[in-house]
Amino acid sequence: MLPRAARLTRGEGFRVAVRAGRRAGTRTMVVHWHDEGPAPVEVGFVVSKAVGNAVARNRVKRRLRHLTREHLQELPGRGVLVVRALPDAAAAGHEALRADLTRGLARVLP
Repeated sequence: MLPRAARLTRGEGFRVAVRAGRRAGTRTMVVHWHDEGPAPVEVGFVVSKAVGNAVARNRVKRRLRHLTREHLQELPGRGVLVVRALPDAAAAGHEALRADLTRGLARVLP
């Protein structure tokens, strides 16, 4: 689980990160980063019904939360990170998600 302070729960934070932030797409996800956000960094996830049924969506969210928690220390001191899962994320293994998240973060972070 992500620490409570690191969870993005406000809809406005999602909108700002997706519309005004930098983004990088991979095969399984799109990573959005907006560096003019709150301190500490807040992280949110978007997993639509296109990914699969409720079981598949929750599995993808759990994996993404776990992987993002590993990268939390690498993120700058303030900002908003939104990870949007694509339909291929449901069939991807843990290592494929890890590689895509690492690649996406490397492209959007300053």
